[in-house]
Amino acid sequence: MRAKRSIGLVAGLALLASCGDGDGGTRVAGSTGGATGGGSVGGTTAATGCALRARQNWVRDAMNEWYLFPDTLPASLDPAGFPDVDSFLDALTATARAQHKDRYFTYLASLKEENAYYSSGGTAGIGARLARDGSDRLFVTEAYENAPALNAGIDRGAQIVGIGTTATTIQTISDLQASGTAAFNAAFDVSTPGTVRYLRITDAAGTRDVRVASADYTLTPVSSRYGVKAIDDNGRKVGYVNLRTFIDTANDQLRSAFATFKAQGVTQVIVDLRYNGGGLLNTAETFTDLLGANRSTSDVQAYTTFRPSKAQENQVRHFAREMNAIAPTRIAFIGTGQTASASEYVINALIPYLHSDLALVGANTYGKPVGQIPVDNPSCSDDRLRVIAFALRNSAGQGDYYDGLATKVEASCQAADDYAHPLGDVSETSTRTALDWLAGRGCTRIGASAAAARTAGLFAEWQRPLVAPRPTAAQRETPGLY
Repeated sequence: MRAKRSIGLVAGLALLASCGDGDGGTRVAGSTGGATGGGSVGGTTAATGCALRARQNWVRDAMNEWYLFPDTLPASLDPAGFPDVDSFLDALTATARAQHKDRYFTYLASLKEENAYYSSGGTAGIGARLARDGSDRLFVTEAYENAPALNAGIDRGAQIVGIGTTATTIQTISDLQASGTAAFNAAFDVSTPGTVRYLRITDAAGTRDVRVASADYTLTPVSSRYGVKAIDDNGRKVGYVNLRTFIDTANDQLRSAFATFKAQGVTQVIVDLRYNGGGLLNTAETFTDLLGANRSTSDVQAYTTFRPSKAQENQVRHFAREMNAIAPTRIAFIGTGQTASASEYVINALIPYLHSDLALVGANTYGKPVGQIPVDNPSCSDDRLRVIAFALRNSAGQGDYYDGLATKVEASCQAADDYAHPLGDVSETSTRTALDWLAGRGCTRIGASAAAARTAGLFAEWQRPLVAPRPTAAQRETPGLY
C-alpha cells in the first residue's frame, strides 16, 4: 500500500464543537519520497515498546522530524506529566493551535480503522449526518444508502426531537443538551455495531418513534440517489455532482459522472462539497483533472511544500490527462464551514484558471491549506500519527486560506443550506442560487451582509456540525456523522 498524505476535516475534542471553530481536517494525498511500505513514513526514531512513555517518545520524535511548524514545538516537554498520548500531543501542538495553524489537524489515529475507511468507505454507525440549527434543534442533513437510518425511513430534513436506549426512556434533545456534553455524547454513541437507539422523529410524515440499530456499512462517496445529475435549467444543461468524501472508491465514481457530463456536452457545473471535510489528496487531484480538460500537462495544479529540513519531499503537481475530463466554462462550488482540506484544494487549484467564472456558493469554507502524512508506530501495530507536514499552494502561489476561501475567490454567493429539500433539487436554496449564478443572475456575496446571514431562513448558514468526542476515521472527514 502506498503512503497517503491527507487533507481533511479533523474532529475536535467535544461533541458540541463546531468544525468552523475548533476542528481541523484531514485529507490524504499521494506517496512522498520518504514513504515506505504499509502506508507509513520512515525515518523517525523507533519506539522501544507499547508502554505509554514509549508511545509518547515516539510521537515526540515523529513531530520533531516532520512537523511543518517546528518552531512552535516546546523546547522541552516532559511526557511524564501527561496521562495519555493524546493530551501530550495536544500540548506539543498548543502553540501552533493558538496561532491558528493547527486546529487539531495533528492527531493519533487507528491504522486499521483508517485503512478500512480510506480504501472502501468502511465504517460503523447508523449512517446519518446530524446538525443543529440556530435554535439548537437537531436535524438529519444527510442519510447514507444501505445504512440503518435510511433503511428505517430517516432521511434529510428529519428533526430528531428525542432519543433513548428503549422506547420508554426517550429523552428530549433539549433535556439532553441541558444535561451537558457527556450526556449528549453517551446518547449518540452508536459506533459499536448492534447499538440500539430509539429516535423520536418529526418529518413530513409526522412524529413517530423509530428503532435503529447501528451496523457496519460502506459509505458511498457519490450517492446513487442524487450524487450525479444533468439539470435542465430553462433549456441550459447543467451538470451537478455531489462528493461526500475523498476516498479511493470515489475516483472511478467521479470518472463515471464526468463521462455522463461529457456525453451530454455539459459546460457548466455545480460541484456540491457542502459537507465534505476532505480525505485522500490523490482523489482531489483526480477530481481537479476531471475539471481541467482544457489544461495543459505543463499547467501547475498545486505546489506541495514541506519544512526546510524536508525540502527534498517538495512536489509540483501538474494537471494530468483524464479520458472523461470536461472543460467547464463556469463552475459553482457549493460550500459551508464543513467544506475543508481536499475540498478546498480542488477549488483553490482552479481559481487561477477560471477567475470570476468560478464561484463559491453557500457560506465560507473551513480553511485548511495544509496536509498530513501518516507515521506508523513499529512497536504498536495500530498506532498511526497523522502529522501536519506540508503546505499547499495553487499555481498563483495562493495558500494562505486559513480563514476560508470566501475572500480568495473572485465570485461568491451567499445561500442557506436548505434541509427542507433534497440535495441537488432545483428548489434547494444553495442549488437554486448556484443555478442562478451560472445563468448570470445576481446574488449577495458571502460575508457582504451580516443581516442577510441572520435572515437567511430556518436553515441558515450558521448551523453547527456535531463532532464525536473520539471520532472514527469516517467522522473526522464527515463531521456530524453517526
